[in-house]
Amino acid sequence: MILQGRGLTEGKVRGRALVSRRPLSFLGGLDPATGRVIDETSDLTGRSVAGEVLSFRQGKGSTVGSYVLYAACRRGNGPKAVVCDHAETIVAVGAVLAGIPLIDRVDTFALESGDAISVDGVAGTVELPDVREEAVASAFLRRGSRYLVLRRGEEAPTHPGLWSGVSGMVEGSEDPAHRASVEVTEETGLEATVIMRGEPVYVRLGPRAFRIVPFLFDCPRGEPRLNYENAEAKWLTLSEMAPLRKVPRLNDALESALRGTRRP
Repeated sequence: MILQGRGLTEGKVRGRALVSRRPLSFLGGLDPATGRVIDETSDLTGRSVAGEVLSFRQGKGSTVGSYVLYAACRRGNGPKAVVCDHAETIVAVGAVLAGIPLIDRVDTFALESGDAISVDGVAGTVELPDVREEAVASAFLRRGSRYLVLRRGEEAPTHPGLWSGVSGMVEGSEDPAHRASVEVTEETGLEATVIMRGEPVYVRLGPRAFRIVPFLFDCPRGEPRLNYENAEAKWLTLSEMAPLRKVPRLNDALESALRGTRRP
């Protein structure tokens, strides 16, 4: 699988990924003398970034953190490269000073620690040779300020018992919008019109990376007729959805659909 991002500093490296699902502070969060993460709130606490391709959402903290990253790399305790969702000033300056490749605008949820990874800072590409990408179309049905959520049945092929939107695997060159519409009909029996398409988000499951393409549908009337995959349906506001046990990244996919591109 190859992810296209934005290359901000040049260089090509291969290695293993070390992935955080949280923002990372270098100042007070990374010990340049050892290369270990010392931030107690981090999900990488105690891990060494030395020689790894470090991946995280974005940087945080003081701009002095740029020099912490530089110091770690000068001592041989820094990462080979950095891959992140958003590279703000702290991360960008640190990578420039350290002379390591930096790529951003990558959904880092596509990566997991231990992945074999190749980074090309010129092309802005991140290659995961052992990971297979599979496309999924997800539909969110809206009625006024409420959205349809479905609780997966115990016989559902994935995520039984969790709440989700309507989704299905995209086959070959199939248009994801078409697949989303088909799934709405099959899973709910409702008439709905697609109005927005969001940017994809990724969900990892072992060697598979699911590329979730989210769509927002307008559904003014009717109640769902559920098939075997789903056991319960509710129309809920965003605040009412918050406490539910949901499938991975459901909130991110819905937010992406809401701020997406309007469909003609």
